[in-house]
Amino acid sequence: MSNWQLPEGIDELTGDQANAFESARRDLLDLYQSWGYDIVVPPMIEYADNLVLNSKSVDDKTFKFLDSVSARMLGVHSDITPQIARIDSKRANSEEIKRYCYINAILQTKADDFYASRSPIQAGIELYGFKGIDADIEVIVLMLSSLRLLNISTPTLSLGNTAIFNALCDSAHLNSNDKVALRDIFKRKSIPDLDNFLSQNQIKESNKFKSLISLDGDEKILDEALEVFKDMPTIIDAIDDLRKLNDFFKDYDTELMFDLGEVKAYEYHDGIVFAAYSEKYSKAIAQGGRYDGLSQSFDSPREATGFSFDLKFLIHQQAIGLNNKKVLNAPNIANPDFIELVNQLRAQGHIIRTDLKGSNEVDFVNENGKWKLKE
Repeated sequence: MSNWQLPEGIDELTGDQANAFESARRDLLDLYQSWGYDIVVPPMIEYADNLVLNSKSVDDKTFKFLDSVSARMLGVHSDITPQIARIDSKRANSEEIKRYCYINAILQTKADDFYASRSPIQAGIELYGFKGIDADIEVIVLMLSSLRLLNISTPTLSLGNTAIFNALCDSAHLNSNDKVALRDIFKRKSIPDLDNFLSQNQIKESNKFKSLISLDGDEKILDEALEVFKDMPTIIDAIDDLRKLNDFFKDYDTELMFDLGEVKAYEYHDGIVFAAYSEKYSKAIAQGGRYDGLSQSFDSPREATGFSFDLKFLIHQQAIGLNNKKVLNAPNIANPDFIELVNQLRAQGHIIRTDLKGSNEVDFVNENGKWKLKE
């Protein structure tokens, strides 16, 4: 094997793509800061328990190793959101609204799909300390604004609420193993597996589970759901939150869809969930949701919602803000007037490289003792 090869699923950005990434990173952080979000840079390595919390999905994706100093198990972060929960529990009081943003490389033991990277660069925001639907709206607006900034216009916005699935499981008095099995079935949207599971187990509310897995479509699906779950107040409240989101975003520059059986990839989501799709891609290009219970692991229960996406994936997939500026070649001379001219041009945004080899293919000319750009 050649020494220059990278491990499977590990990739890099160079040249124009690296320039495009850095430009996008700056623009995104400027956007988030303009909304009052504080930049955080979590460490690459933490105690493994703090990284995985109670999420089997996160646990499965986390590289772990024994620390020779503390003799404790450490992990390399595979998801930033649990780290933000720890940071918030340390920085904020229970009544304070806090906003965080980040763009960090992460590492995962396995990719989400065949084409995905195991070394994404996760960009996102987290809003802590407010349970109302206005927090979810703010986060979704910023997700759509992020995609627009990256030249991805009019995405499809899919909305769901994991509180529906969770309430149905509670009503059916499912044990933890059955809930995990059902969650996996719903994640895969496998109706045959659901039918098989329900036929082999005495599950209360089985007909409602059968209805839920197929409740997806436009806003009309909300009325259908109200009829199915009319005797379950908790689920009616969850559907009402989706209707509020529909009222806000129906005139937005996006197509709205609803998936009431959505359970998301990570178990910590426990309320409104959302994802953005584009016709160019077969998977969600950005996603997020509410996870009010996550910070309980740090003895600091806080309402929270947020979103994230793989910025490196989007840079790889399309020419986002590629740097098309002409690169100017400058002669390698120590003339003070010439150096001052070059510094002025660089300050104005020009890209100027010194011609160290003296090829004479330069973009400057000396006329009557005065240096200037060639016309």
